[in-house]
Amino acid sequence: MSMANPGSVGCSRGMAVVRAAEAMIQALGGEEVTVLFPVAALPDAPAAQLGLADPGVQEVAISPVVVRNLRAETKGTRAQYEFLIPAPVVSRKAENRQAESVTDFFNEAIGIAYAGHLLRIEAIDTEFFAGTAYLYRISAGE
Repeated sequence: MSMANPGSVGCSRGMAVVRAAEAMIQALGGEEVTVLFPVAALPDAPAAQLGLADPGVQEVAISPVVVRNLRAETKGTRAQYEFLIPAPVVSRKAENRQAESVTDFFNEAIGIAYAGHLLRIEAIDTEFFAGTAYLYRISAGE
């Protein structure tokens, strides 16, 4: 009788939690949010060099996402949200943008567009199980 490698057991448990978190978020409604990034290259036109032209933004849609309205909990007047995003979803988006990490991906962003608001990203928290990231909590507000 051979014993399984303890590292592989933890890894398989971690991956099971990753799949479960993604399924749970999809089942809870799985909304879509848009993360906005500045366009890196400006046109060579004089108006652009003087700051008179809008360089635009790149929009990255992320789904599924569970959105919690924190303003209702804190009874504040400004919009405050928490976005729960499965790790595989945001990791793929970060790789597509060639970001070094998910934290860098969100740090490079202008903000998150949701419900007619442009929200500034205030905090990025990672939930781990068995050494595997399974969920990202992004706090953002006006």
